[in-house]
Amino acid sequence: MCGRFTLFHSIDNIAQAFNVEVPKSMQQAPRYNVAPTQDIVTILNDGTTPQLELLRWGLIPSWAKDESMGSKMINARAETLAEKPSFKRLLHSRRCLIVADGFYEWMQEPGSKLKTPMYITLKDHAPFAFAGLWDSWKNPAGEQIRTCTIITTSPNDVVSPIHNRMPAILLPEARAEWLDPKQKDERFLQELLKAYPAQEMEARPVSRRVNDTRYDNADLIA
Repeated sequence: MCGRFTLFHSIDNIAQAFNVEVPKSMQQAPRYNVAPTQDIVTILNDGTTPQLELLRWGLIPSWAKDESMGSKMINARAETLAEKPSFKRLLHSRRCLIVADGFYEWMQEPGSKLKTPMYITLKDHAPFAFAGLWDSWKNPAGEQIRTCTIITTSPNDVVSPIHNRMPAILLPEARAEWLDPKQKDERFLQELLKAYPAQEMEARPVSRRVNDTRYDNADLIA
């Protein structure tokens, strides 16, 4: 699963990297310990042009009775998106990019109950995009809450010694295809969700303070 990530690049840098405009109302402080149920930076395509949006991490399907489901749906398996009712409709019509510049996975220490947090990034430390799905849910007060989930896939050679899953990071040339609202071919879309090339990624151990979701400072990845 993917349960924590970072996004410390500025909104302006993100907009430049992904060739999107920044909404005037959007502000984002550097984040070093992004956790489920928090608002995260995403890119949606409303049919005209991709745009930056803040969505809550943890998918609440439009048909859900209450928002508690969100904390259980922070990830979706790439291999079964077209099979599960919760995701099949969204795969066709509500795909998004989730912007990050690194993510954490926990590696079991041999002969110990301890797990070491590993920080995984691109070697050039550039921002990248997880493949995601989103939906809109109306709460009892009538407010529309937009939420999302991160898609996971089989790990590459960098991640496999650490965990048996990794987030599906889209190749730069696949981002536009993933966002294209006209693209409905399930098999084609799932082919975009392969493990990112291992030779372009790296992993290193970091502070166990990342275990505390309240702690969100740069020294986590120092």
